[in-house]
Amino acid sequence: MRAVLGTRVVALIRDYAPTVDFLTVDEAFEDVSTYLPQVLAKRGSEAAETQAALAKLRILQQIVQTIPTELFEELEPLARDRLKGRDEEDWPYVALALIVGCPIWTEDTDFFGCGVATWTTDRIDIYLRD
Repeated sequence: MRAVLGTRVVALIRDYAPTVDFLTVDEAFEDVSTYLPQVLAKRGSEAAETQAALAKLRILQQIVQTIPTELFEELEPLARDRLKGRDEEDWPYVALALIVGCPIWTEDTDFFGCGVATWTTDRIDIYLRD
């Protein structure tokens, strides 16, 4: 959602895409597609702005690889356990990070302390340039 609504996230993705593989779970884009029009409507955005945001989302879908949850669903119990007491429905992100051995780029504090490195947008550049 931040990549579509803001400028910093999409700029970082665009800048590092030639040398970094960006991955997400398959439902990430589905969620953004579902909720983006609602968020923009609440902000009073016009139809043209919503269409532009959806176009930006389609561009991001060409850059960020989606990984089917079926490829790592056996890690669901472990990932849910790591998120216990938080948003356990976010287990696919933790499971993907575990199976690939990569950190999670997020502002969502539910991921902090789950046993997977997390990076926030204001510091992700440090990780990506290494």
